[in-house]
Amino acid sequence: MVQRVDGASVVVGGETVGEIVGEGLCVLVGVTHDDTPEKAELLARKLWSVRILEGEKSCSDNGAPLLVISQFTLYGDARKGRRPTWNAAAPGPVAEPLVDEVVAQLRALGATVETGRFGADMRVSLTNHGPFTIVIDI
Repeated sequence: MVQRVDGASVVVGGETVGEIVGEGLCVLVGVTHDDTPEKAELLARKLWSVRILEGEKSCSDNGAPLLVISQFTLYGDARKGRRPTWNAAAPGPVAEPLVDEVVAQLRALGATVETGRFGADMRVSLTNHGPFTIVIDI
């Protein structure tokens, strides 16, 4: 899930662990069982080049930063009962390296990337510009 933002930050235990200032993207990355390093690379390229910033620009066009945060709850299923299940989310040992791969691939493309902390209780703050939120499914 990608949000166009005018700044975003993530705090863990009272410490800011990731922050972008000004126009950029806040990216919530969920990993499921059939995701691969190749899909992580495709996602990174899409995030770097998707034209959703002001004036139909991309992060690659204007060097806008990205804040990438792992988010297993994107794969929550609440269709039955009152509690969601997380069966579609990949377990931590599978998901963490793939989230790291998205970040590494973005940085290899030249992106400025800040991150959350995998598995931590995070507090995410952002100013959604638009509002503008899309789902990119690779």
